[in-house]
Amino acid sequence: MCQLLVQMLVLLVSLQQLSVVSQSKAHSEREAVLISGDIVLGGLFPVHEKGGASCGPNVYNRGVQRLEAMLFAVDQINKDKKILPGIALGVHILDTCGRDTYALNQSLHFVRASLSNLDISVLECADKSVPRVKKTASAGPIFGVIGGSYSSVSLQVANLLRLFHIPQISPASTAKALSDKTRFDYFARTVPPDTFQSIALVDVVKSANWSYVSTVYSEGSYGEYGIEVFTREATERNVCIAAAVKVPSAADDRVFDDIIQRLSKKPNARAVVLFTRAEDARGILEAARRCNMSQPFQWLASDGWGRQIKLVEGLEDEAEGAITVELQSENIPGFDEYMASLTPESNRRNPWFSEYWEEAFGCVLRKNVVGQNATVCPAKLRLTTETGYEQESKVQFVVDAVYAFALALHNLQRDVCTKTEGLCATMANYDRGMFYRNYLLNVSFTDTAGSEVKFDEHGDGLARYEILNFRKSDNNGTNGYHYRVVGKWFNSLDIRTEELVWARGTKDIPISACSLPCQPGMIKKQQGDTCCWVCDQCEEYEYVYDEYTCVDCGPGKWPHDDKRGCYELPINHIRWDSAFAIAPAVISCLGIVATMAVACLLFHHRDTPVVRASGRELTIILLAGVLVCYLNTFLLLATPTTVTCILQRFGVGVSFSAVYGALLTKTNRIARIFDSASRTAVRPRYISPASQVCIAAALIALQVVLTLVWMIIEPPGTRFSYPDRKQVILKCNIQDMSFLFSQLYNALLILISTVYAVKTRKIPENFNESKFIGFTMYTTCIIWLAFVPIYFGTGNAHETQITTLCVAISLSATVTLVCLYSPKVYIIVFQPDKNIRRKVTMGDKSKKQGSSAGTSSITKYTGCELTSESMPLQSALTAAVQTSVGVTEISLTSNTSGKTNNEQVAQL
Repeated sequence: MCQLLVQMLVLLVSLQQLSVVSQSKAHSEREAVLISGDIVLGGLFPVHEKGGASCGPNVYNRGVQRLEAMLFAVDQINKDKKILPGIALGVHILDTCGRDTYALNQSLHFVRASLSNLDISVLECADKSVPRVKKTASAGPIFGVIGGSYSSVSLQVANLLRLFHIPQISPASTAKALSDKTRFDYFARTVPPDTFQSIALVDVVKSANWSYVSTVYSEGSYGEYGIEVFTREATERNVCIAAAVKVPSAADDRVFDDIIQRLSKKPNARAVVLFTRAEDARGILEAARRCNMSQPFQWLASDGWGRQIKLVEGLEDEAEGAITVELQSENIPGFDEYMASLTPESNRRNPWFSEYWEEAFGCVLRKNVVGQNATVCPAKLRLTTETGYEQESKVQFVVDAVYAFALALHNLQRDVCTKTEGLCATMANYDRGMFYRNYLLNVSFTDTAGSEVKFDEHGDGLARYEILNFRKSDNNGTNGYHYRVVGKWFNSLDIRTEELVWARGTKDIPISACSLPCQPGMIKKQQGDTCCWVCDQCEEYEYVYDEYTCVDCGPGKWPHDDKRGCYELPINHIRWDSAFAIAPAVISCLGIVATMAVACLLFHHRDTPVVRASGRELTIILLAGVLVCYLNTFLLLATPTTVTCILQRFGVGVSFSAVYGALLTKTNRIARIFDSASRTAVRPRYISPASQVCIAAALIALQVVLTLVWMIIEPPGTRFSYPDRKQVILKCNIQDMSFLFSQLYNALLILISTVYAVKTRKIPENFNESKFIGFTMYTTCIIWLAFVPIYFGTGNAHETQITTLCVAISLSATVTLVCLYSPKVYIIVFQPDKNIRRKVTMGDKSKKQGSSAGTSSITKYTGCELTSESMPLQSALTAAVQTSVGVTEISLTSNTSGKTNNEQVAQL
């Protein structure tokens, strides 16, 4: 009951609206295509263009072709005995003039026609009078409607028709909103929604590598919904919108000129996407001509432009290179012949055909001749390709829509009219909602052009598009220009970019970007819009992680030339063939040879006084330490491994402790002997050879223990050092400071040895080894005082640092070898006469004291005899001789001067 009341309310409104319509142009209310039939299909097509109030004076070629396509399809179905046997289809076609409000008024005729068979007995007028329904021109009750074309028209009409359960199929409306079945539950279409077309446009933008485009769209559902999807999809794919301009529904030249000026303010956005009606697209092209732009825009247009020739007539230069999207369609077989057979005289059922004829051929029919200058249309004119006719792209979808209704009705007839041929009562009164859901949406067939036709759950058709390119004709076709198919879109883009002609006929893809791509090794720094940036150079050690970020390659790595990644730097260590290795190696080899030569010479003369006086046991330890010092060079120059790093720590530390521990033992013994002799005749303890070896061994062992502790605190191994970003040095895991601390013990040995060397500098000439030890200590101190700053100052020059260390160690060993043993070698080799036992003179005379224990000891160890005048010193000197202090000759004067023994020792 509520639904019936709603219908009555709409009827009252429609009657009021019809009174308004009657005030418009007479032909607009009067003219319609009416063909009676058992079942009548309504039709809504834009025959005339939009005018100021209702309809304009010009006739659309596409509107007339679509109207004739519906008539052609109905004729074919009525002739086919296999479809709807016994049932004739009729039509009731009206002009929408491309305006939604006017189309809504026109569709009220369909509503009134559908209500003409209403049972008025259930109605009651407010004044208690009998209800009457005004009879209007109609072919009969409307079972369904084909149309409209514009989405804005379909949205308005669908809202009205659904109230009266009238199914509707549009052959051209593509607005996304029409897929909403909660709002448009009686609407279907043989074309897909603009969602897919918008995605196809974005795919074209990406194929041209454009990242910055402007958009122009018509007011209304078609343009607004279409550009909304395009903008969202483009943004997700990193395409920025420079300017978005809406074309109002009543735009004039001033509006279009303003649009071009707004687009010109974004010169980097060369590409302009048009989601507009055909008339709006033409208005933009006309404004572009008036603007006389030096740098043309590259147009990318939706199917509102499509493949229309009339849209670009006279504006070919401005439109050249345009890329348009059009629903993929095939020519309907027989339709071109049908159009060629039509003439104003033979086509009386189309009241607008005469207008179309005159406009298409630029002539006047004889019946309409007013002035003498009018060109009369020749009788032989026909709509053929020779006269500029071309089948409109939506003809196929109009024919498909009519066949969809017919086949759905055929299936309904087969199911409900089982006993009757023709239209049975059950079929005539069948619920339109059930018909829409159970039959119309489930229809599926292959049309006469070979294309599959079916609807999805939203009532939408299949999404198939052609990509067209407007360009000059190779064979000088119509107006010298034509549309060439350069690609297709069916879920994904397939385009032949190399065939495209761009704005003003160029073959080079125009650049449409706010900022040019950055060179390799550079990143983008955003400036306002996400597509606008400045390029910033990455640091030389960084690679491009993404287009906005530089990332440090990290230690030991360096970026490739293209800055797209990093590679491992070669690992460096001292090469044996480099000067840094050759120089210290040569020094070490010479030192090893010299050490071995000295050792062999001393061994050969091991029983001579010079060798025996030097202390053979400590000499062995000292020469071994010197030899290891030279060998350390090869450990330091070797490729670092865990083993070589362990040997380096022990080698350097133990070799120094062996050398300076032995020297400390020597100097300490000499100092204690003469210090004791000056105070007492008691022999000092621990001055025997065995004791000296034990002391030296203890000093060396302490170094070994310290080295072991060092290895526990800082485990041995290798590490990588990075003195600069392009170098990787393989080193032992030894920090410079820890190496310095590890040598503090040896430095302490050197310091104490130096102190003892100073204290024993005035001992008798025959004990002058202390003097040479002093020279050794002084020189060693100078070497290491110079080495420390050099070593730490070359921390970033690994080769220099290692070479310096090797040379310093070798110099220390060489100083020890030269200062201590060159005098002995000289005596052994060049003065052998001094390397014999001699008598030690203590006064004016020489006396043998064979019965004395002291003189026996001296004689025994040195072959010399002491005189009686110096017997107070006998005990100390005997100890010195017996412990093999470096005695080659003892010569003491007699104590005739009256000095005490302590004074003599001090003087000595």
